[in-house]
Amino acid sequence: MAKNMNELTVLVVDDVHHARNLTKMVLSGLGVHQVFTANDGLEAHEFLESSGAQVDLIVCDWRMPRMSGLELLEKVRATSPDMPFIMVTGNADMESVKAASEFEVSAYIRKPYSPQQFEEKLLAVLENI
Repeated sequence: MAKNMNELTVLVVDDVHHARNLTKMVLSGLGVHQVFTANDGLEAHEFLESSGAQVDLIVCDWRMPRMSGLELLEKVRATSPDMPFIMVTGNADMESVKAASEFEVSAYIRKPYSPQQFEEKLLAVLENI
């Protein structure tokens, strides 16, 4: 797995266009090699299944139509148990945290977040892979 930013390929999943593009811009600003995006969990799952792209990290919103971030995390863990997965949420209540922990989410970041907060979380996740 790539650990340098310029070697990473990241999939950003968020149903809110502005949030998806902001995350993509932050990642690009950090020197991330390639950033793919998906509008929701179902689109992300289909991309992972059919594209053949080698994704190193997923940054995913929690609440989305068609397939939630938690449902995507569950599917990702079934085929890629070690895939780093950062859950983005505006709702980090204990029940939600417990549910995501069962599927071994790599990290959480609470919306809204600053680019610096995102970078710190990303670096912490990368140190553990």
